[in-house]
Amino acid sequence: MTQTTEQTHSHEASAWYRAARNTAVVGAVFSAVFALLLVVNLIGSAVTGPSRENTLAELKLKLQTDPTNEELRAQIRQLDLRIRQDRIWRLDFARRAAFMLLGSVVVLLISGKIASLLEREPPQPQHVPERAETQIREARYARWAVAASLVVLALGMGAVGLSGWVEFAQAEDPGPPFASMEDKRLQWHRFRGLGGAGVSTHTDIPTEWDGPTGAGILWKTPVPMPGRNSPVVWEDRIFLTGADPNERHIYCFDADSGQLLWTGDVPTVPAVAAAELNIMEDTGYAASTVATDGRRVYAIFATGDIAAFDFRGRRLWYKNLGVPDSSYGYASSLDTYEKLVLIQYDQGDGSEGNSKCLALDGLSGRVAWETKRELPNSWASPIVIDVAGQPQLITLADPFVVSYNAADGSELWRAECLGGDVAPSPIYAGGLVLVIEPYAQMVAIQPTGKGNVTETHIAWRMEEGGPDICSPVSDGEYVYLMESEDYLFCCKVADGEVVYEHDLGVSVRASPSIVADKLYILDLDGVMHISQVGPEYKELGKCGLGEECYASPAFADGRIYIRGAENLYGIGTKP
Repeated sequence: MTQTTEQTHSHEASAWYRAARNTAVVGAVFSAVFALLLVVNLIGSAVTGPSRENTLAELKLKLQTDPTNEELRAQIRQLDLRIRQDRIWRLDFARRAAFMLLGSVVVLLISGKIASLLEREPPQPQHVPERAETQIREARYARWAVAASLVVLALGMGAVGLSGWVEFAQAEDPGPPFASMEDKRLQWHRFRGLGGAGVSTHTDIPTEWDGPTGAGILWKTPVPMPGRNSPVVWEDRIFLTGADPNERHIYCFDADSGQLLWTGDVPTVPAVAAAELNIMEDTGYAASTVATDGRRVYAIFATGDIAAFDFRGRRLWYKNLGVPDSSYGYASSLDTYEKLVLIQYDQGDGSEGNSKCLALDGLSGRVAWETKRELPNSWASPIVIDVAGQPQLITLADPFVVSYNAADGSELWRAECLGGDVAPSPIYAGGLVLVIEPYAQMVAIQPTGKGNVTETHIAWRMEEGGPDICSPVSDGEYVYLMESEDYLFCCKVADGEVVYEHDLGVSVRASPSIVADKLYILDLDGVMHISQVGPEYKELGKCGLGEECYASPAFADGRIYIRGAENLYGIGTKP
């Protein structure tokens, strides 16, 4: 009797082993299938996505030359819809397949473990009185085990299905879609930092370093492609762009080590690559500084190509705004407001109807608003200011300073006070918008009016000249103007009175910056001139980098980041 019982147990253990083994095989097959589906989906995204986006960009360029072609317009709409649907479908498919792959792997591992344990059972007497009955029982166990695994997988699929359709924006960006203003204050998220003002919120900034000897230099990293744009910093990441006539890239560096973390490729539309762009060497193809909303980073180039990337280097969307007609090459930098990417896209002499300001949805790249401008090409970068709780987008182009509601693009006010090739960007200090007319004047405007405020809201004019390239900087009491050759001017914010002028005897392309009570001016030879903020010029020191510098520096906690002609430098203490 005992021997018969032991034999029965042995057969039952053998049956459970076979059932576990068969279940493991089923789990392995499902795992392989779902893994293969994920790979195919990934390949499809990498191949069809960029190809369709490039086709869409080409069609949009054709539409610009034939705006009345309704058939072409309908084709663009259909292709754009197909691209968005495919993108969302692939993302949702990847999510579901990943869940099923995880479930299959869990079934495989658990069943495999059970089979491994049962396989090690000690051998039992081999007498089997009823072979047919044993085979029936083993087959029943195997069927139940396979059925159970299929039920588990089906329940998993059902759970995923009941979770609902996943929107593209939600899947790409869980949590708040943009950083708060408090977060932005601690970062250097656009050209010249918060508000484009060039003022650091951090005060523990280095005042001594030497590039040739390496003293005070935390790291030095080559930048693969040329560009005159300035570094943008968000926490432990630094963003730059580089481009030539054939390629456009965005780079992400590690702020602590200087390591190049990833390179983002921006598609090249053949029609754009073949276009004759009037670009000066001093401007180049990557003069515009990127902007980030703390979730994504946005880059625009002299060809009109603009793209968004997440912080891991995945390109989220891309479009071409049309090849800009710019005398020296397009150079306006981007800004952000909440989830919007703000672009000043002026070109030509303003009479062709191509100039505009527009906002793109940072999540999708769709146009949120667009406002036409009858203004000529400008190289100034727009800024967003807050006036009594209303976000104003301040733009400059001959002959107007124009303010728009940053949320919807409606015009708020304009002042006629500019002329020539406008390159210095505006700043907001002491409750006044301060703008530069190159070589002629600085103008202060109260940003509280409506309509044309030329006769009512211009607070003062300083008519002793103005920089042609460098943007001003202010501590709220004094405003500093650095000419591209030699002279530094200091004026009072309250009334524009010139307090002093000082001949630095150097050429400068980078805009000056303020850190606490210190003024930082980086000259063309890579020497940083540090002086005291106040009503008289007092030099505090000079720090040489040993490399030509065109870009404005970026500031972070205990650090300065400077882009030279060939390298990116991290200056400060080790992490």
